[in-house]
Parts: sequence; structure tokens; C-alpha cells
Amino acid sequence: MTQLSAGRGPLFMDPDPDAARAFFRTKSRALADKVMSVRSAVERFVRDGDYLASGGFGTNRIATAPLHEIVRQRRRDLGFAGHTTTHDFQILAAGNLDGHRLLARVDIAYIVGLEARGLSPQARRLMESGDIEVCEWTNYALACRLQAAAAGIPFMPARNMLGTDTYTHSAARVIRCPFTGKKLLAVPALWPDVAVIHVHEADRYGNCRIKGITVADRELARAAKRVIVTTERLIDNEAIRATPHATTIPSFCVDAVCLVPYGSYPGNMPGEYFSDEDHLRRWLEVERDPGELKRFLDEHIHDTPDFEAYLARCGGHERLRQLRHQERCPGRPEGPERSGPHD
Repeated sequence: MTQLSAGRGPLFMDPDPDAARAFFRTKSRALADKVMSVRSAVERFVRDGDYLASGGFGTNRIATAPLHEIVRQRRRDLGFAGHTTTHDFQILAAGNLDGHRLLARVDIAYIVGLEARGLSPQARRLMESGDIEVCEWTNYALACRLQAAAAGIPFMPARNMLGTDTYTHSAARVIRCPFTGKKLLAVPALWPDVAVIHVHEADRYGNCRIKGITVADRELARAAKRVIVTTERLIDNEAIRATPHATTIPSFCVDAVCLVPYGSYPGNMPGEYFSDEDHLRRWLEVERDPGELKRFLDEHIHDTPDFEAYLARCGGHERLRQLRHQERCPGRPEGPERSGPHD
């Protein structure tokens, strides 16, 4: 197979499948109870210098609680996969304030924008500062990198990015197909050190269900060396065994299970609750002034003990009830309050 050219971007993670396999060979597959607090999970599984990946897509089904905890515990020099990361990247970018370097290197695809809501001023300042290393990709290319890792191979062939500046600033290679002689893009496998993923349901062992689109989270869970799962609900293992085809992420991929109702807030959770657009707008507003952003972070993250306290500061039960109604009954006025497991 002939290499025709190479992108000029840095390759942050080793794509050697045998090196990855040597690690996974040591990972326990025992059916053990993995339930713990978010604080304990981050203390145990997220280390300074790690390469981190975040599940979900945009503000959809993001694992907000461990991202807050990473900022709260002041982790340093992390790498990050920016695979359509909007509010999750915004949270981590806020960790690069007052000389603290939470992020050091980023594989970027979509990171600064919050889609129709606008651009994150803090994320933009960080990217324009030159203080972090970057390598450019498309969202599809990053998904292919995770797919290659999940398959245990060193790269995945693709046909995107060819002839673009994105390719020039990536760490991909152009190769000649051994079957057709045509040009293909070789994107290197990506094995993150740790991933944080939010799911609808999980049992105590880490068998997880995601309702709706999974984006690249099936592959991410199989590619990451350590996986922290936050879940809306804990369910019995008997329910998992009764409908095994509904399991999206199997227990042997997961290292920690954290019960975090409303764990994607202020993002949305399909079928559960809508995004808090007012709060997302507030984030964008305070980011215009680094001093105001610091005060906002102190109030909402550094001076709160956990994610539940953060939710209380953002409107608590009443606001969460409104968002649940908005997701489940769009366009319908709210009726009398009903009791339920999340009300």
C-alpha cells in the first residue's frame, strides 16, 4: 500500500493496535458493582495529562456532571477529542482561566460554536491564544478514528477531507487503494485514555441503554481505555437480561456507573427533558468578560459540592419539571403537576 502524502498536524495518540490490546488485556471483565459518585469516578479514572473524549452530540445527551467535576478537581494538561462538542467543550475551555491549563491539546472538528446559539467567547479566546496544540479533522473523520479503534485496527480508510485544508492540518495520510488504485484517506485509530458518556439507563455492572441516536458512542465506549457512565436511571440486571438486544454499551467496557438524573443539563436528553436555552444563553453572556466568567464558575461549579447543587442553583425542581414537559409535550401548555420518579 503506497503512501502518497501526509497531513502536517500532530498525532496525539498512538494508533498501534497491539499497544492498545496490551492495555485492554489487563482490564477486568468481571461482573462487579461499579456504582460510585461522580467525584470518586473522576478522582479514580481521570488523571492529569490524560486524553479525554466526551459522548453525545452538540448539547444532546452530554455527560455534564463529570465535566464539571474535572473542572472542580482542577485536572491539568488534558487532551480532548472535539467531535461536535459544544457545551462540553465550553465547560472544559472555562478550565483554562487564570493561568490554569486544563486543556493542552485538542483534535478539533466542531468545538467553538454552540450551533444556532452562537460562538463561545471563552472557547474562541482559548483557540486564538496559541496556548494549546491542535490537529484538524471533520466529525466524520473522528468517528472513523473511533471506529478503527473499536475494530482493533490501526487506521480506517475514508474518502472525506481529500483536497481540503482540513486534510493539510490533520494527521491523516493519503494512500493508494491496493484494489482500485484510487486515492483514499487513512485516518489513524484513536484510543482515548478516558471517556465520559451519559445514558438513559444502566445497571450496576455498567450495561447501558441509549434511547435514540447513539452517534459514535458505541465505538467510543469500545475504544476508550476507561469509561465513566452517568445515567438517568439505575435498572435491575434482570431487565437487561430480559431484553439483551436493547443494551447499547456492555458492562465490560465500563469502569464507573454514576446515577445522575438530569445529567445532560443544560443540554437535552431525548425523550426526557429539553435543553435549558436560558441557561446556555447565560453561559455565552458571562463568557464575554473573563472576570465575570470566573465569578460564574465559582458560583455554579467551584463553590458547589456536586451536580445536584448545581441544578438547584439553576432553578431546581420547578425548572427541571418545565424542561421535562417541554420535551415530552412540545407546544402543549403545562397542566397540573404530576408526581413521578423525576418530578
